[in-house]
Amino acid sequence: MSERVASDASPIALAAWRRQQLRRAGFDPALAAELAADGAVDLHALLELRDRGCPPELAARILAPLGPEAGR
Repeated sequence: MSERVASDASPIALAAWRRQQLRRAGFDPALAAELAADGAVDLHALLELRDRGCPPELAARILAPLGPEAGR
């Protein structure tokens, strides 16, 4: 299991920790930074998909938030 970050960590520290976890799971630097900065992305779900063998780009796409037109 991944190490924990303090609940009172700054948003910058939290994003850095999330990015580090994604990099350890094999995400390329740019994708890891993008996903880490988006607090709406479920980090644990991304890591679970990776653990099951899902490529990073596909995991990110599967968990991408739906756009406003998706509700139509």
